[in-house]
Amino acid sequence: MKDILIVGAGGVGKETALLIEQINEVKPTWRLLGFLDDNKSLQGTEINGYKVLGSIDEIESFSNVYAVCAIASYNVKKKIVEKLSKTNISFAAIVHPSISIHRTCSIGEDVIIYSGVTMTSNVKIGNHVILSPGCGIGHEAVIEDYSSILWDVNISGNVHIGTGCFLGTGSTVIQNIRLGREAIIGAGAVVIKDVPEGCTAVGVPARIVKGIGC
Repeated sequence: MKDILIVGAGGVGKETALLIEQINEVKPTWRLLGFLDDNKSLQGTEINGYKVLGSIDEIESFSNVYAVCAIASYNVKKKIVEKLSKTNISFAAIVHPSISIHRTCSIGEDVIIYSGVTMTSNVKIGNHVILSPGCGIGHEAVIEDYSSILWDVNISGNVHIGTGCFLGTGSTVIQNIRLGREAIIGAGAVVIKDVPEGCTAVGVPARIVKGIGC
């Protein structure tokens, strides 16, 4: 079994610990050492049976260890990943054992894929991506690095989701749409037009409500 640390002891961290347990139930793979988190009030506590071992800087004291960054915020996660990349850790992909990934699909490092996610063919998932339960990803869809896709999001074929996008629960993106870098899609929105970089879109159909230059 390989040693692993979860970076981030919030909600996503708790769910990632659950995913690791579910993976190990099928095939013993990971020895979860605990969490790392910069929140001082969490350090030294125990969450769902695993200790918060200290701040993220404590990663330097471990060797031959994998890490997964369980944080949904793009800006926060990017800073942490840049810090971790300067250490000797390796990033793990945590994928629920029920997920089928076709040979034409690819997933990057440090991804978290929950149960109930469906990917069809020729899908490309970048690094540091979160795919929450119940998401559907259509053919030729591309999800770039650091994007977080929440519960029950539907992404149709030939959709391109830029770096650092955030798609709220139950949103839908119809086919052939492009979401620019760091676009935010509100919960339940239905996107039928491209969304420019840095813009927020909400509603049915989705309309842009804020963003510089939108």
